Amino acid sequence: MAELAKLNPQPQTELNFETPWQLLVAAVLSAQSTDKQVNKVTASLFAKYPNPADIAALTPDELAQEVRNVGLFRNKSKHLVAAARAIMEQHNGDVPQTFTELASLPGVGRKTANVVQSVAFGIPALAVDTHVFRVANRLGLAKAKTPEGTEQQLTWAIPRALWSDAHHWLILHGRYTCVARKPKCTICPVNDHCLYFEKLRKGGFK
Repeated sequence: MAELAKLNPQPQTELNFETPWQLLVAAVLSAQSTDKQVNKVTASLFAKYPNPADIAALTPDELAQEVRNVGLFRNKSKHLVAAARAIMEQHNGDVPQTFTELASLPGVGRKTANVVQSVAFGIPALAVDTHVFRVANRLGLAKAKTPEGTEQQLTWAIPRALWSDAHHWLILHGRYTCVARKPKCTICPVNDHCLYFEKLRKGGFK
């Protein structure tokens, strides 16, 4: 963590948003889509429909037309409309802050709930997406077969005060250096701490 912190002392999400609701929408849309593509879609979406009340007034098909350039857009539209209506009806139009309430919203899984808690509300949380899962297990910070197991092990290994930053450090490292195919191990700033690279040097991978 110290080595990654040197490279990025104040890491931030690459999703564009202005409110907790907009972050929730962007995080839901980001599944199986790049942040860059999500930002293109949400730029026009948030200009037209910035608040949960605006989305709650749409049908899933209407929202689907606005977000059709991201993967799984029909299911995401259905979930986001239902989430917006739940927020209006059950939370007076405000995105809830507790993990349990966030995770109970339609389409909001464990990862998205942690992202919203951490990024929007400053509550320490460690969201595990595909990048975090891959990097954590390659480095040896975790040894788990599931994102939830990885999250649990990371929260044991990393001080709570660093959880939110660690989430960003691991995502960015996985996005630009420790990529899924052909990771850039030889230029990796933490390769001397990495179990994957150690095994690679010993000829453990073909």
